[in-house]
Amino acid sequence: MSETKPLSYRGYYERAVPGPDLELTSTDPGTPMGELMRRHWQAVCLSEELTDVPKAIRILGEDLVAFRDKSGDVGVMHRHCAHRGASLEFGIVSEHGIRCCYHGWHYGIDGTLLDAPCERDATRLRQTVSQGAYPALERDGLVFAYMGPPEEKPPFPNFDTFTQPKGTRMVPFSNVYPCNWLQVYENIMDHMHTAVLHNKMVAEGVDAATADGVSLEGFGDMPVMQWEATRNGNGIVFIASRRLPEDKVWVRITEMILPNFLQIGSLLPTAARERHSTAGCTRWSVPVDDRNMIIFGYRHFNAEVDPDGLGDESECGVDKIDFLVGQTGGRPYEVAQRAPGDWEAICSQRPIAVHAKEHPAGSDVGVYLLRKLLRELVRGKTAPDPLHARLLAEGKTLPIYAQDSVLRLPELPASEDRRQLLMMGKRVLEIMRSADALPPEQRDAHVRRELDQLDGGLTVRQPATA
Repeated sequence: MSETKPLSYRGYYERAVPGPDLELTSTDPGTPMGELMRRHWQAVCLSEELTDVPKAIRILGEDLVAFRDKSGDVGVMHRHCAHRGASLEFGIVSEHGIRCCYHGWHYGIDGTLLDAPCERDATRLRQTVSQGAYPALERDGLVFAYMGPPEEKPPFPNFDTFTQPKGTRMVPFSNVYPCNWLQVYENIMDHMHTAVLHNKMVAEGVDAATADGVSLEGFGDMPVMQWEATRNGNGIVFIASRRLPEDKVWVRITEMILPNFLQIGSLLPTAARERHSTAGCTRWSVPVDDRNMIIFGYRHFNAEVDPDGLGDESECGVDKIDFLVGQTGGRPYEVAQRAPGDWEAICSQRPIAVHAKEHPAGSDVGVYLLRKLLRELVRGKTAPDPLHARLLAEGKTLPIYAQDSVLRLPELPASEDRRQLLMMGKRVLEIMRSADALPPEQRDAHVRRELDQLDGGLTVRQPATA
């Protein structure tokens, strides 16, 4: 019978580091996850980054160049000229398309060869040569490209929350992370960390409220959590319910739509105060390559998610977002050690997190459910969501479940209260989903009416009296 090794001082036995889970983490051309992502529109840069010169970018392991020509059209192309390989980051932006600086070959935004001035007759070249290019568009300050098979190009997905509530301003931003895309993306399903990392993990003598934005007010209490697949397995939500004073409950729902889109509620203290508010942030977790990624997204500014005007639109832009000022890699090392945030926790998991070295616990259910859904999707086991497909084909906006609601619910003894918090969270998600089939202009009104009826009206079995 083999002797059981003690759990103390096990460094010698734990030295081996397996390779990463390439099925989920690798997005280079030809990889399963890379091909899946290429069949969705991906953000590639901010509009403000396109000036009078091209911008070199790297997305999904491909070296590309993005530009806006003088007629206002946006192009996203392979970086190296089809003629002799000179980089188009040094190209000349033209009235239509771009010219290579080396020999002047001129390409339209679709990659067609328009001119080759060094050739006496470029007719044959124009019929046989083109520059690799991808369909591109601009939306509210972000540039998107579709990098998959052109015959399978889907419509660009517009969500209700892009325009609701009325007066919503979509302010673009990016955040650069020197690590794999998945550990950034799945961090959102690990909502329990907000009660620890963003509220308690600061060194002695450091004020968490002023430690360069590491503290998220209102997120300090441990939530009652549940996770659920949505959209026929093409999405996932977490439902976090927290008890508030005066017999109130804060129900927060965040949704991911696979493979790499998500929306979350407000990140301001008013999230735990307002009656009901919709998404406060939209994000795409876009791989640069397997060891680097960029979050591209929108901060939503409106009277619901920011009634007190605490957000700062001027602090949203290239590699910055207002509620994480100083939290994306620019701080001195010792400052980051004393008051770490998401950036430090995520990037320090290794450039590509090694799943085989993990020891999952109960709070990790959402992360492992997300990985399971991604694996099924990448293996072709998940059918498209029929409602999503129909609304896209009809050019209509799409429903989303991300929200914050504060509802009245009298407090019960601990075990019973946990049960009714779970029930309340489930009921809020049911209300959000019950609006799916309604016309877009009616969905928001329906949700608000249903929440008004729910407020204070959830019936839960009272504990038996002695």
